[in-house]
Amino acid sequence: MGITTSTPRLSENALKVLQKRYLKKNEEGRIVDTPERMFRRIARAVAMADLNYGSTLQDVEISENEFYSLLTSLDFLPNSPTLMNAGRRLGQLSACFVLPVDDSMESIFDAVKNAAIIHKSGGGTGFSFSRLRPCGDVVGSTKGISSGPISFMTVFDTATEAVKQGGTRRGANMGMLRVDHPDIMSFITCKDNNDTLNNFNISVALTEDFMRKVEDDGDYELINPRTKRMVKRLKAREVFDLIVQRAWSNGEPGVVFLDRVNQQNPTPGVGEIESTNPCGEQPLLPYESCNLGSINLARMIKKAAGSKGSEAGREVDWEKLRDTTLKAVHFLDNVIDINKYPMKKIEEMTKSNRKIGLGVMGWADMLIQLGIPYNSERALGLAEEVMRFINEEGKKASEELAAKRGVFPNYESSIYEGKRKLRNATITTIAPTGTLSIIAGCSSGIEPLFAVSFVRTVLEGTKLLEVNPYFESVAREHGFFTRELMERISEAGSILDIEEIPGDIKEFFVTAHDITPEDHIRMQAAFQKHVDNAVSKTVNFPHSATPEDVKKV
Repeated sequence: MGITTSTPRLSENALKVLQKRYLKKNEEGRIVDTPERMFRRIARAVAMADLNYGSTLQDVEISENEFYSLLTSLDFLPNSPTLMNAGRRLGQLSACFVLPVDDSMESIFDAVKNAAIIHKSGGGTGFSFSRLRPCGDVVGSTKGISSGPISFMTVFDTATEAVKQGGTRRGANMGMLRVDHPDIMSFITCKDNNDTLNNFNISVALTEDFMRKVEDDGDYELINPRTKRMVKRLKAREVFDLIVQRAWSNGEPGVVFLDRVNQQNPTPGVGEIESTNPCGEQPLLPYESCNLGSINLARMIKKAAGSKGSEAGREVDWEKLRDTTLKAVHFLDNVIDINKYPMKKIEEMTKSNRKIGLGVMGWADMLIQLGIPYNSERALGLAEEVMRFINEEGKKASEELAAKRGVFPNYESSIYEGKRKLRNATITTIAPTGTLSIIAGCSSGIEPLFAVSFVRTVLEGTKLLEVNPYFESVAREHGFFTRELMERISEAGSILDIEEIPGDIKEFFVTAHDITPEDHIRMQAAFQKHVDNAVSKTVNFPHSATPEDVKKV
């Protein structure tokens, strides 16, 4: 069998992103790569993992061709570190890491060093600072006074600022603190000054007990993690209201329902989950990493058979979606084996659980092609159906791999023990897919369109008018396309109040700000029902939103 070749259909913006961040450069900084070569290098490197499991070189060639077609068709793309580093010297392929931070100088600065190594290779890191003694507490070795978790977070932030991720992007961190930590009030307000902790997203780890106290308007205890003793009581509702107020003011802190996360922990016998990756969609154990990938739903569409099907004459191509899911799970499982891990402990933990995170992008594009409004019951129903299908087919693919390669080593400490033999402790995650969706030429993650027409400022300040290709096609088909109208839409940001556009078209070209916060949450919830890990989702609020609006969400 020979090597198959195909040329990816990449937009001008996709090519610019690849040239800036992903394609190989020589020592002078000149690009010595092409997208085809990049995808071939990735496909070949990932396919080589099959040799570990008794495959022949001919089998590996078949996998390589399948992976190459998967990538060049833009049906599926792995996370950025895999695109950047597969088949290259650095070889670090995971996007998400969680590192422990224990209550000692050695542990704290080990974590700083390890985070810097991860950021250099293109990964993002999550930390829980909940084990650190509070500010003002005694330091046993010197009888001095502790500076507390927030002070040490600035050390992590400064180190991150100094390291460019793989030479392509700034590092990113998630910092978490339990709501019952004595420094919680300082943590909630630590990003009031927009010049500090810019390399951190921060989230308060809420407990079931705390939320009950919020409902009952009761007090709750702050516990010193060093002594395990209560140091103070606070009004739960006042703390919750402060979180809401700060989130309304500048978007942070977020909240993580830690007890709920651990109820869904697939390996409770191995340890507790205490943090997530920077965007929050991947909860991980200490020293664990995960590699992600996304199916492009915009390409999982076919013409409807006969007169039946959707109003747009198209329907979901379930067979293609099944085949893509099967190959994507194979790809992501292989990545775990060929990955060059930044630390031995991370390699051991990752290979023991073999978590993967298969998600989606192009959801808004799929809905538009099917003629379904994003903020409709039909869209919510299809969201559940699509994600249920991917999650179940993904688990079937993991079962097939387990039959050939064995279950993940921590299987006996997992919720699947004796029920279902899987190769991977988790299968599905929905990530934001910012740059991936630009490369794939589709809408990002499960988000609605941000705009149907907008002006993009490119190099040297040149302004380009960009129109969503689906909208342009419909506008031309219905005879209302003019450049002047597209410019008006780009200024307005929405098409809802533009008279020239028919009402039924306005319905399924809704944009992020046309949709209520509640509808954003309902969409997230629909997908979350069938996702092993979590779902990254933006909720857009109007400028007129109040803290009470944020509180409802």
